Amino acid sequence: MIAVDPLLEAGGWSSIWITLLKVVVAFGLLLVSVIAMVWFERKLHADFSNRLGPRVAGPFGTLQTIADGMKLIFKADLLPSKADKVVFRLAPFLSLVPAFLTFVVVPVGGDFTDGGSGVVKIAGNSTLLQVADPQIGILFVLAMSSVAVYGIMLAGWSSGSKYPLLGSVRASAQMVSYEAALGLSLLCVLLNSGNLSTNSIVASQSNWNWNLWATGIVPFVVFLLAATAEMNRPPFDLVEAEQELVGGFHTEYSSFRFAMFYLAEFMNVITVSAVIATLFLGGPIGPNFGTTGWLAQYVFPVLWFFLKVLGLMIMFVLFRTTLPRLRYDQLMDLGWKLMIPLSLGWFLLLVGFKIGDDRGWSPFAVGVVGLVGLAIGGGLLSIAIRTSQARSAEHKVGA
Repeated sequence: MIAVDPLLEAGGWSSIWITLLKVVVAFGLLLVSVIAMVWFERKLHADFSNRLGPRVAGPFGTLQTIADGMKLIFKADLLPSKADKVVFRLAPFLSLVPAFLTFVVVPVGGDFTDGGSGVVKIAGNSTLLQVADPQIGILFVLAMSSVAVYGIMLAGWSSGSKYPLLGSVRASAQMVSYEAALGLSLLCVLLNSGNLSTNSIVASQSNWNWNLWATGIVPFVVFLLAATAEMNRPPFDLVEAEQELVGGFHTEYSSFRFAMFYLAEFMNVITVSAVIATLFLGGPIGPNFGTTGWLAQYVFPVLWFFLKVLGLMIMFVLFRTTLPRLRYDQLMDLGWKLMIPLSLGWFLLLVGFKIGDDRGWSPFAVGVVGLVGLAIGGGLLSIAIRTSQARSAEHKVGA
């Protein structure tokens, strides 16, 4: 199993040009995908609401996103008089750049069947169909998700306005709350794969050993909800609650800088969908129908990866269409009182299975003891929460 792109071991000018080519192709495809995603979400949202959606600019409204982008570019670029000018201008980049950098460690193709490592040939050089495969690839993804909140936080703080500041403070609290659940659910994947490299994580899911069912589905659900909250997508878009905060952290932004926040939001949907497909759905792994060569290395893997990402994007649109926005206290309760304890308990259960497998214990006995322990822990937590709520209600009545 290869943990580092073999192209880097080969050296020479060809490795430099191929790496630059992968960067340009990945960046270009991601930008085109964002444009398509904006149109796709509008159309799908309109279908669910029994409306038509974009239909004037271009065939079926396909040029509507470009028209909106051109409109934003030619609008006046406003700068509030009380804003911190340097930070105000820098903040949009801190939201957009991490969204792109996250995608560079995602494998989008390669043959992983029967223990394959996804290596392909480009101009006679062995390489991977991803821009980079660092040995700490998943830690890099977590780091980029943490950096992205700085763009929102600094955008609200530097605006010199109270409503954007409140939106940015909410974003920071929301990030801290759901980053823990995200990390704990990710630990379940790392426990099963035994590696931090995204390529190795995909390779460990060959022969239909997807982490979706290998980890018991619960980490997938927790990761999906936590990632939705990390992206500030509905129903967790409290940082942009227009009923309370006008427009949230980007209220004072206009023109191209506002467009960068807009692009970052939709780019995050694509990159997070790609990350979830990589971690839980086998990435580009899928049936190749006994084919070999470029069909098995490029066509079918890229097709399966695209279909998995598309399915996840449809799920995010469904969340936006069907679920009402949570109150802020409900948002915090869901993260701290349910998702974090659930993901921690499930991780300990999987650790119990690993230890039992090493020592020859009965999986059935380990599962029963583990589930009983989870039930007892959940019951004690529920009693503690109810007691706290009752005391809080008594205190309010007494006051």
